[in-house]
Amino acid sequence: MASTDINVKLSRLYHLAQKFNNFYLTGFQKGDIRPFLVEGEQVGLVKADVIKQLQRYPEIFCIRNCEFTKQGIVELNPAFRDYAERTKQVDIVLRDLRSKGIFSALQGWRDEYYEVKSEYRSLLKMDRSATPLFGVRKYGVDINGYVQHPTQGLCIWLQQRSNTKETWPGKWDNMVGGGLSVGYGIKETAIKEAAEEASIPSDLVKNLVSAGCVSFFFESEQGLFPNTEYVFDLELPLDFVPQNADGEVQAFELLPAKECVERVFTPDFKTTSCPVVIDFLIRHGYITPENEVHFTQIIELLHVPLQSLYTYKSVLEQKQKLKQQNQSQQQSHLANNIKTIENGHNNKDATINN
Repeated sequence: MASTDINVKLSRLYHLAQKFNNFYLTGFQKGDIRPFLVEGEQVGLVKADVIKQLQRYPEIFCIRNCEFTKQGIVELNPAFRDYAERTKQVDIVLRDLRSKGIFSALQGWRDEYYEVKSEYRSLLKMDRSATPLFGVRKYGVDINGYVQHPTQGLCIWLQQRSNTKETWPGKWDNMVGGGLSVGYGIKETAIKEAAEEASIPSDLVKNLVSAGCVSFFFESEQGLFPNTEYVFDLELPLDFVPQNADGEVQAFELLPAKECVERVFTPDFKTTSCPVVIDFLIRHGYITPENEVHFTQIIELLHVPLQSLYTYKSVLEQKQKLKQQNQSQQQSHLANNIKTIENGHNNKDATINN
């Protein structure tokens, strides 16, 4: 295959990277979102359709204007002072919304909880199905299972999700993946999901290699997905075949890297799992600056700086500090003027007395 043909084909990767970052690239300019605050810290973003429903719960959510943002803010009632109380009050609202069938995201309710975190601490937990409604940052774990085939080269295992899954039913996906639920660590989650989804035994899973993470900001009809995925690579024996154990996977398939790329481009592949596959193929030298004209842009879109996007508190503090500085300068200037006037009067008095 000529190098120009490869360039034409792989340039589709840039458009795919834009797709799974559709909110990051265009969402902030829409003007229909407000920061979601807990304990004075921004932990998410809330869109207008969700705000409309939250207005029905004024004792739990404070929706108000703010001089520091054009759209205003959504704040969990500051009277809820601890983790348990905040969790309880939010859960009451979410269960009520779920019973009314207002948001499709809540149809995936599964009593599995994600942490809602500020920079340094967990503030409450929330059912995973509800997190897109609040634009809460989510964390997951993915395992790239692969083999070095003697004739086909680099080959990658993919799973096909069960048709009964609440999200992305029937879509092709990474070999193993799962959300980081309350009470589980990153490596612990990887080992647990490897056993449940692919029946990977302990003598193989011990070979997991941490490969960093990818981050992206996707939007769908279900809400906002500011996701960070912790990535692991696992080279598998040629004779190993994954077997599902939890009923959430209906098939596995081993594909050469070239066919894996083509699968990722189809609508049959889970959009929010595309970054993990692309990252793997870059790290293993299949996608390179020589065969991908938008290589650097794709790299950037695999590592969106989510940690610096929710900055309401820091921006607020900066503006308040600037305001205080201006007030201090004004007061200092006024004091100097008063002192000058007083000195002038004193000199005048001294002249008269003389």
